[in-house]
Amino acid sequence: MAEDKTYDLIIIGAGPAGLTAAIYAARYQMDCMVISPETGGSCAMAHDIENWPGFKGPGMELMQKFEEHAKSFGVPIRMDEVREIKKESDEFIVSTEKENFKAKTIIIAMGTKRRKLDAPGEDALFGKGVSYCATCDALFFKDKVVGVVGGANAAAMAAQILSQNAKKVYIIYRKSKMRCEPIRLNDLENDPKVEFRYNSNVKEIIGKEKLERVKLDTGEELQLDGLFIEIGGLPITAIAKELGVELSEKERIKVDKSMATNIEGVFAAGDITTGSNGFNQIVTAAAEGAIATLGAFNFIRKR
Repeated sequence: MAEDKTYDLIIIGAGPAGLTAAIYAARYQMDCMVISPETGGSCAMAHDIENWPGFKGPGMELMQKFEEHAKSFGVPIRMDEVREIKKESDEFIVSTEKENFKAKTIIIAMGTKRRKLDAPGEDALFGKGVSYCATCDALFFKDKVVGVVGGANAAAMAAQILSQNAKKVYIIYRKSKMRCEPIRLNDLENDPKVEFRYNSNVKEIIGKEKLERVKLDTGEELQLDGLFIEIGGLPITAIAKELGVELSEKERIKVDKSMATNIEGVFAAGDITTGSNGFNQIVTAAAEGAIATLGAFNFIRKR
């Protein structure tokens, strides 16, 4: 099934970048639609947002405000997964599982997926003690012993969430000091429930019916009920790659100052791009979404 109409813009992804792009598209009176299997992106899983100006609180609450704002302008948000984008003449055909849609321009804002350790036992024990979302699963580990792998803000935030429920939290990081925001590190260093295992990597995740322990490459074994893996994300770029969009060595979409890609009419925004000096923040994703929509608007106007 396919719609007969051609949208000015189809935005793929409904995180901070995609929803901001939609708000700006509505302001430019562009006929726009957002397609995404979920709203909020990785931001929605954040327990506590402290660096979005004018807001402090759960990521899900902030993303609901983004979504409500876009919908208040009448932007349709279609809950579906894009399977393919093809360019035919001066239009793009965006295919989901059930329908095809046509657009003059595209913004790819699909964000990232959680990076795995690729350690033995990780896949087998996923959902049985191994988790990638402390916000989602922290309550299941009340009065338990847990570990967090990672050293950036996501890992620090996960440890802070878990400390409110667990009786002990180990932070396992491959370097000699966490690289998260100093205020978060100070909080963790002064938390009696938290212990650090620096210069350490998880070598193996062990358990039968559920997680029992992990082996570190230092030779130490930690008895754990839960292991939260917070080592960043990988950009979701397979669809872009198939379209012929140029990627960087780190698999991010290469963009210029207008967030345009090497394919005319295709723009990108958010954590998926090479923009914003690699600073993956809600504020930079939102800014890129706004700039990408301006780029798409100017592209259509010039044609």
